[in-house]
Amino acid sequence: MNDRRDYQIHMIPLDLITIVNPRERGRKKFQQIVDNIAALGLKKPITITPKASSNGTEEFYLVCGQGRYEAFRLLNQDEIPAIIVHVSKQKLLLMSLVENLARRQKSGVELLRKIGDLKEQGYNFSEIARKTDLDITYVRAIVKLLKKGEERLLQAVEKGQIPVSVAITIACSDDHAIQRALTDAYEANDLRGKRLLTARQLIEKRRTDGKTLHSGPRSRNGDAVSSKKLLKTYQEETAKQRLVIQKAKLCETRLFFVISALKQLSEDGNFVNLLRAESLDVMPAYLSGQFHGKGETECQNE
Repeated sequence: MNDRRDYQIHMIPLDLITIVNPRERGRKKFQQIVDNIAALGLKKPITITPKASSNGTEEFYLVCGQGRYEAFRLLNQDEIPAIIVHVSKQKLLLMSLVENLARRQKSGVELLRKIGDLKEQGYNFSEIARKTDLDITYVRAIVKLLKKGEERLLQAVEKGQIPVSVAITIACSDDHAIQRALTDAYEANDLRGKRLLTARQLIEKRRTDGKTLHSGPRSRNGDAVSSKKLLKTYQEETAKQRLVIQKAKLCETRLFFVISALKQLSEDGNFVNLLRAESLDVMPAYLSGQFHGKGETECQNE
């Protein structure tokens, strides 16, 4: 879709401009923009597109230049230099997304959600990959993680903590397949050292705290959920302890059987003589003491 562009620079009132796709930025970075504009003026105009208005007033959507726009507001300016382009609402969102992806710093998950928005608007994977300059396999994987609500994995992929292929495996597989994927990534040199440790911590965090990222204070319902989680964890740990006890009792039974068998064999003179002939007439003192007491035995204690 070709857009019409007015290359003339217009002075547009700030109040007539609406930010359609806002993004957060670091305070330090934003202050640098403000200081630079205050000292040197605006080097590059913002880009806007006309917005349909019900009252007949000419209004605009911001295409790119949010930092410059907000800096002008902070500096108490009424108007800002702007270049006007004529694009559809869908193309406006796409252009804004491309700019954000090109400059992404912190809010990676929010930006990746925009890829899902483009898919819902009817763009296919090839179009999204071409417009955003991302690999089509990466785009497919991001959309899949978005559909599954895997915010925690999305953040890890965005930060480069785990490969997107491993994230997909974690989202779609059981524990055994996940461990195999980590092993494969290690052997392929994709996850080594701290990155492998980070991946394991992420998997455990996802298992205990869920797929989504929590921000801000939790509600009272969240406390109730935490209580349920605590009870569930206690029950799971209790079950594990019971299993350990059962295994210990089984080992004790087997050991008792072995001791009984050895005791019978040690009372067989022919067997003892055979052991002596083969220089096998010693056994650990602790084992011997279990069925002969602490005194002397026919077999000399080691």
